[in-house]
Amino acid sequence: MKKLTVFGTLALLLCYLLSSSTSAQDSFTGQWLIEHTPDPKAIHLTMRYEKTGSNGHSISQRGGSVTWDQLIGLSEAQTKSNGAPVQFQLRRDAGTFLCEGWFKDGKGAGHWTFSANEDFVGELRKRGYEAPTFEQQFSMAMHDVSHDFVEELRAQGYERPSLAQLVRMGKHGVRLEYVRELKALGYKVQSVDLLTRMRDHGVSTNFIREFDAAGYKNLPVEQLIRTRDHGVSTKYIQELQALGYERIPLDELIRMRDHGVSSNFISELKGHGIERLPIEQLIKMRDHGVTSDFIQRLKERGFTDLSIEKMIELRDHGIAK
Repeated sequence: MKKLTVFGTLALLLCYLLSSSTSAQDSFTGQWLIEHTPDPKAIHLTMRYEKTGSNGHSISQRGGSVTWDQLIGLSEAQTKSNGAPVQFQLRRDAGTFLCEGWFKDGKGAGHWTFSANEDFVGELRKRGYEAPTFEQQFSMAMHDVSHDFVEELRAQGYERPSLAQLVRMGKHGVRLEYVRELKALGYKVQSVDLLTRMRDHGVSTNFIREFDAAGYKNLPVEQLIRTRDHGVSTKYIQELQALGYERIPLDELIRMRDHGVSSNFISELKGHGIERLPIEQLIKMRDHGVTSDFIQRLKERGFTDLSIEKMIELRDHGIAK
């Protein structure tokens, strides 16, 4: 009941903030929510904001873990108070989010106002960039596109991104840590657009490490993207290995996934005494609808010890539907 009361109070506070917030072309305001995470060194921060412009009204939200040292003026003790007002800042190179609100039992909510950092514009100009619009600078602050990030791209030999590309990279989740971790894994992507595609398609550094540990090392970036898109995971590989299918080429794994050859499908065939089939036969069976249930119906009608090709033929002719 107490937990519901806390959530209810926070919800009422947010409703008030939403109704009282305004947006303009030269300012951004919004709402924040904070909750504790299992990691004692970090906290989960959600930033929400609205915009009304020539393209209509839009609502955006960004959430993720931030370390305590990024929230200037907020202590862990304050977040665990029994209802206390707070003021703190989230500082980024492009600007600062000035936050006010309220905490109770580890959960907080409030509103923020963005203050652009004029020095950020000067630093960009030193690197040959034009001055960003206020909206671009806000976006770079929201997504933590920092001087270190721009410098890291240069140091690693990436093509020089335009200001619009930097903003896009930030929005799509390309962070300084991601670029550095890719380098540590031996990847020199160089194209910032390809780097953004990797993030868009869910190619995380953990994903790369998992495949590296599974024996699929130094995969080309396009192959990593294709593997992720087609749902091939190391869990799938491990399940196949347990069934006797080891060191399958990645392109074959992708074909198997595309044709619906799951580990469950293979396990069910094994239950009928059918095992260690060539991959091509597994794909053909799946394509023609020769399932465990179909094989069972054949057995019930007295069709036993059939070859795979004969089962496919019977399935194609509608036998034992």
